[in-house]
Amino acid sequence: MLHLVLFNPEIPQNTGNIGRLCAITKSRLHLIHPLGFTITDKHLKRSGMDYWHSLDVHHHEDWESFRVSPFAPRRLWLFTTKADHVYWDVSYAEDDGLVFGNEGHGAPEWLHTEMEGQRLTIPHANTDLRSLNLSTAAGIATYEALRQLR
Repeated sequence: MLHLVLFNPEIPQNTGNIGRLCAITKSRLHLIHPLGFTITDKHLKRSGMDYWHSLDVHHHEDWESFRVSPFAPRRLWLFTTKADHVYWDVSYAEDDGLVFGNEGHGAPEWLHTEMEGQRLTIPHANTDLRSLNLSTAAGIATYEALRQLR
């Protein structure tokens, strides 16, 4: 199983789209609180809530609670623009977790430090632009990992 981990997501449509991606790929979704919205938000429903009943979703009060959860992945990869390694140069394994920071601030500096050596980037042809949309990045990363696993 693949795990997608959203650290303090802020935009409900992105979380809904990623939830839908997880339901379709049979991946587990981990939501690290606080969230910038409520799960019943109308935008979340529009983007993926109709798939929510098929979703293996786990809520965690904070990062520490996530790390000690019996449902947590064995190994983590942080997707960030602050990485030296490209996401396709990694050999993914069953029970890996793909971690994504939030839309406004990315992952906090302490998480970058904790995950030194486990940070990956999706290369950009246009370096004048900051980053991809969260749900687009999650889709790219998920399907590369699944391609390798299957």
